[in-house]
Amino acid sequence: MTKLKLGTIPDDKPVKLNIELPADIHRDLVAYADALARETGQKNEPAKLIAPMLARFMATDRGFAKARKDSGRRVTPRVDGPSRSSGA
Repeated sequence: MTKLKLGTIPDDKPVKLNIELPADIHRDLVAYADALARETGQKNEPAKLIAPMLARFMATDRGFAKARKDSGRRVTPRVDGPSRSSGA
């Protein structure tokens, strides 16, 4: 049987999380969204920034990358999509 170049397709279905943020973090998130809108000319809802921020944070955390590598799981940096969970 021929081996195809394309392997298994990861489940990219978004997972909805409900979170609670401290008021000061929410204010900073809103301010960040405003600053980003001024810089890019594209307005985004603050909630839409949470997933890319978390993805960027985890992708650049060397300790996390090492822990994932040591456990046999690959870190896949992804900079799109939605949040911090207070339950799931």
